[in-house]
Amino acid sequence: MATDVRTWIDAYAAALGVAPLPDADVGPLLELAGAAAHAAERTAAPLSCWLAATAGVTPTVALEQARALAASFAEDDPD
Repeated sequence: MATDVRTWIDAYAAALGVAPLPDADVGPLLELAGAAAHAAERTAAPLSCWLAATAGVTPTVALEQARALAASFAEDDPD
């Protein structure tokens, strides 16, 4: 049986020596991953989350930026 998400994330945060991920950030991060995966190849999802983390922005700000970028790509798509 696979470990549940919260257990994994909390243990991974501890292994990295960082604070646990606040519950309020989970939704925006998952939405960020979804926005990236739907606007580009699926592999854009984890890479976008990494970029957001290294940029030091909140998950909410990262999601807003991802949505804006996805919208701009959609506007450029002739279909």
